[in-house]
Formats: sequence, C-alpha cells, structure tokens
Amino acid sequence: MKLINIGFGNMVSAARLVAIVSPDSAPIKRMVQDARERGMLIDATYGRKSRAVLITDSDHIVLSAIQPETIAGRVTSGGDEEDEEDE
Repeated sequence: MKLINIGFGNMVSAARLVAIVSPDSAPIKRMVQDARERGMLIDATYGRKSRAVLITDSDHIVLSAIQPETIAGRVTSGGDEEDEEDE
C-alpha cells in the first residue's frame, strides 16, 4: 500500500485517490460542504487555508494545506519529501 504525505505528517492511500483538485470553484465548495454535513470530511489542514481537496473512492473528502501540484508530484514520484509548506 502506497501512502502519500499530504502535509503535517498526514498520509492518504494513493490507491484510494480519485482526484486532487483546487478548492476555489463553487462546485468543489459545495462538495466540501456536503461532505461536512454527511460526516465524510477529513480536515488535515491544521487550521491553515485549504489548498487542495482530495476525493477518495469511498466518497470521503480530505482537505490539505499543500498545493495540488505538490501532492500530484508525490503521487507520481512516490516520494513523500517535506517542503516549507509542511512546517
């Protein structure tokens, strides 16, 4: 099982990811709000601004404070290196 670091020591299974998107659009904001109401939202931002929304095959939504491009790079490279946004 391959785990991807999504910041602050939090990991998500790469096999369960369906999409990694930016939280700026209205449809994504609605998805996040719906997941929050259903109890399917996992907030891994530690109080910081959400920069990426991870959608899983189990219908869970995960919020991350790391840029979507950074997470996508970790998925494709297999690395979980730390960068300045994680601190």
